[in-house]
Amino acid sequence: MVFSSLFFLYAFLPLSLLFYYLCKSRKAKNNVLLVSSLIFYAWGEPKYVLLLVFMSFFSWFCALKIDMSKTEKQAKRWVAAATAINIGLIAFFKYASMFVGIFGEAPEFIRNIALPIGISFYTFQLLTYVIDVYRFDAEALDNPFDVLLYASLFHQCIAGPIVRYKTIARELFVYRDNAKSLLPGISRFTIGLAKKSILANSCGLLAETLLLAPSKINDSALFAQNASFISAVPVLGIWVGLLAFTLQIYLDFSAYSDMAIGLGWMLGLHYNENFKYPYGSKSIAEFWRRWHISLGTFFRDYVFIPLGGSRCSPLRNMFNLFVVWALTGLWHGANWNYVLWGIYYFILLAIEKQFLAKTLDKSKIIPHFYTLFAVYFGFLLFYYSDINLYFIALKSMFGVNGNGFSNLFTVSLLKNNMFLILAAIIACTPLVRNVGNSLYKKMRPGTGRELIRYAVIPIILLLLSTAFLVGDSYNPFIYFKF
Repeated sequence: MVFSSLFFLYAFLPLSLLFYYLCKSRKAKNNVLLVSSLIFYAWGEPKYVLLLVFMSFFSWFCALKIDMSKTEKQAKRWVAAATAINIGLIAFFKYASMFVGIFGEAPEFIRNIALPIGISFYTFQLLTYVIDVYRFDAEALDNPFDVLLYASLFHQCIAGPIVRYKTIARELFVYRDNAKSLLPGISRFTIGLAKKSILANSCGLLAETLLLAPSKINDSALFAQNASFISAVPVLGIWVGLLAFTLQIYLDFSAYSDMAIGLGWMLGLHYNENFKYPYGSKSIAEFWRRWHISLGTFFRDYVFIPLGGSRCSPLRNMFNLFVVWALTGLWHGANWNYVLWGIYYFILLAIEKQFLAKTLDKSKIIPHFYTLFAVYFGFLLFYYSDINLYFIALKSMFGVNGNGFSNLFTVSLLKNNMFLILAAIIACTPLVRNVGNSLYKKMRPGTGRELIRYAVIPIILLLLSTAFLVGDSYNPFIYFKF
C-alpha cells in the first residue's frame, strides 16, 4: 500500500483517523496507531511483519540490558549485539546476492530473497534508539510494543524520513496535541500527494520512455536489446530523459516526506524536515545538507563522528569520509552502481574541501550551475544499475555512439512535455511556497484565508490527484526499494 493509492486515500486513512480520534486516552490512541501501522505494513508483505517485530523486540531487549549494565564494557557488548543482529539481517535480505555474486553466480535461493519494504529505514531507526539509550540521550522503554510502535509508524516506516526516537519520544509517549495540527497536516499531505501523482509520476514515465524502465535495466537477459536501444537514443533524448529523472527522484522522495510529515501532524507527531530545496544549492556539501537530511545526519552522528570525524589527521579524515560515502551509496541499493555513486560524491566533496571551497564562496551564479551539473551527471550513474549500460548511455549523451543529436520522436516528446518539465522545475524551487505565503499574509484575518488554505486548496489538490490516479497503473515510489 502506498500513500498515493486510492485505497489508502479513501479507505485506510479515513478509517485509521476515525478510530484514532474516537479514542480518548493516549494509550488507546497508540494502540490504534500500532494496529494501523502493522496492517499497513502487512498489506503487501504479511510475512515480513514478523521480521519487523523480531528486530523491534530484540532492540528493546538490548536497550534494557544497556540500561541495566553496571559497566561500560557490558553496555558496549549489548550495543554490539543489537548492531550485529540488525545489520546482519539487512545484509542478508538486501545485500546477500550482491556480495555472493562477487565469487560467481549466487545460488537460486539467495537470488530469490525478497527485499522487505522499508528495511533500510526502520533498521536505522532501531539502531538510533539503542545507541541513544547507550549515550544517555534517551530512556529505555519498558514495553516492547512501544519500541515496535516507534519503528512501525506507517507514516514513515517504509520510506522515511529516518525519525530518531528522541525526536518524537515525548509526543509519542508523554503528551501530544492531536487537533492543533490536523488541518495543517491535511494541507501538507495534499501538497505532497499532488507533487507525487501529478508531477513525479509524469516525469517518471518520460524518463523511462527515453532511458529504459528499471525493470528492463535489471534484466540481464535483455542486455543486448537494452544496449541497442540506448545506443540509438539521440543526444537530446538522453539529456531530456535524465532531466526528467532528476526531477522525478526529487519530487517523488520529497513528496513522500511531505505526506509522511503531514500524516504525523494529523496525529500530533512532528518529524524533522527531510528536504530543503536542494537543487538551489551552491556546492555539493550544501546539496547534501539539504537532500535526504535524515540520512545525512544519521551517517554524521553514528558513523562519521564515532570514526573520528574531522578532528584527526587529514588522511584519517579522508578515510572517514570515504567510509561514510561508500556506505551512503550502498544504503541506496544492492548494486555496485550505488556504491560508485556514493564514491563519486566522496571525490567531489574531497575536491571541494581541498580546492574549491573559497572559489565557490566568491561567486553567486557559477556555483549553482556547477552543483546542478554534478548532481545531474551523478543521477545517470544512479539510474543504470548495469554499469555497462551506464557507459553506453554516457557515450550517447555526447553522440559518441553515432546516435545523432535529435530525431522527430524526441522533439515531439519534448514539445508534448514542455509544460510538465517547466511545472516540475518550478516545484523544485520555493517559488510557489513563497508566493502562497506572501498572498496569505496580505489577506486580512476574517476574509476567508484560513478556509482557502486549509480547505479549498487541499480539496482541489486531492481532486486533481485523484483524477491522475484513477486508471493509472504507473505509480511507483522510488525509495520503497531501499
